[in-house]
Amino acid sequence: MLKIGIINVSDRASAGIYEDIPGKAIVSTLNEYLTNEWEPVYRVIPDEQHLISQALVEMSDKEGCCLVVTCGGTGPALRDVTPEATEAVCQKMMPGFGELMRQVSLQYVPTAILSRQTAGIRGKTLIVNLPGKPSAIRQCLDAVFPAIPYCIDLIGGPYLETNEAVMKVFRPKS
Repeated sequence: MLKIGIINVSDRASAGIYEDIPGKAIVSTLNEYLTNEWEPVYRVIPDEQHLISQALVEMSDKEGCCLVVTCGGTGPALRDVTPEATEAVCQKMMPGFGELMRQVSLQYVPTAILSRQTAGIRGKTLIVNLPGKPSAIRQCLDAVFPAIPYCIDLIGGPYLETNEAVMKVFRPKS
């Protein structure tokens, strides 16, 4: 079965201080997009670089996730270290994902320029860092997801199929 990792990076959610709404928003959005059956591999962890990197490695290497989506920890605050954790475990960085997410987010808030979302590839896994706000998660996923299935094709992952009424993906004609 297709596995997708979801990591909410949040000191407060991991401590039970508030509900994990961002991670649930990712699951809900992916359920709308995908027609494949898929299994979420889910974690809520604090803003600690070594814990984030460890979770990314486990989801990629041990769980066999074709896609890992993180939320949170992408701002300029001292404890925001998700991009650094991602860069530490990826063989290739995919800066276009972050560029597009910031461009889309700027249509809603001028502070989007403070965000440091990125994406990278570890083996046969695409890792995408999203912001932590649920509305921004949807805006960013709507923007970048059209390229995600083809990227996963190119790195040898499974064939992702989508509900085209909700999410039309791009794959070049062969």
